Amino acid sequence: MSINRVGVLSHPKIAETTEVAEQVVAALREWGITAYRASTWDTPSIETIISNLDLLVVLGGDGSTLRAARVATRHGVMVTSINMGRLGFLSEMQLSDWRTSLRRMIDGDHWIEERMMLHTEAFRETELMGSRDALNDVVISRGTLARIVRVRTVVDHSLLTTYACDGLIVATATGSTAYALAAGGPILPPTLRNMVLVPIAPHLSLDKPIVLSQGSIVEMFVGTDHQAILTNDGQDELTLRNGDRVVVQASKYFTKFLRAQSPDYFYHTLMSRLKPEPCD
Repeated sequence: MSINRVGVLSHPKIAETTEVAEQVVAALREWGITAYRASTWDTPSIETIISNLDLLVVLGGDGSTLRAARVATRHGVMVTSINMGRLGFLSEMQLSDWRTSLRRMIDGDHWIEERMMLHTEAFRETELMGSRDALNDVVISRGTLARIVRVRTVVDHSLLTTYACDGLIVATATGSTAYALAAGGPILPPTLRNMVLVPIAPHLSLDKPIVLSQGSIVEMFVGTDHQAILTNDGQDELTLRNGDRVVVQASKYFTKFLRAQSPDYFYHTLMSRLKPEPCD
């Protein structure tokens, strides 16, 4: 796939990304590529240019990449990123090598990694309150009060269980190394198209993560005497009440990451990120 038009997104709260973004734009134009600039958090500006692009280059951490991916995916635009955050599980390039790696991709020395996304719909009785897509995870969790929520969970139209917990995570393979991992879930290779159910601090209820079959549909019915919260990729917060229903299934969209690394990069990245940080 030829790459002729590239958008470069900086992070509004990481000052260093602005300078690097300008360097990336200058390099792209030097290579004969039409380049655009925008902020990762400025969705309207991204929407004005996205239909013209072949690729988005994101500067920041995994949160920035998730935000950009949700916009790019709807337009079939590929995503790659330069890690300027903390973990960078999703990142393709580091500050030290972005020029070499990006030039390789522009010259055609690349491959495309497709990752499953989730589609979520939230209902209050028969009213659709919201519909979103997520790359990492969908989470139902307790609100500001330290009280459990009960989540009656139906998988493929059959009752699984009712969780009594701080929350329930429905994660993709991509999200298996994010919140789901912190809550005790398994690590899945990123191109798998399975969902994982992981309860958060379950109390006297099912406490093991479950990997679901590809194509499963999850329905969650909220039981609470206060409020609960629904988030997609840790963003797009929606307040839930007792009796609300949330349906999660595979999205019709896939995020397309442009890669120059070897296809076994995930395991090397995983082991490097799992090393404990040195103590002061």
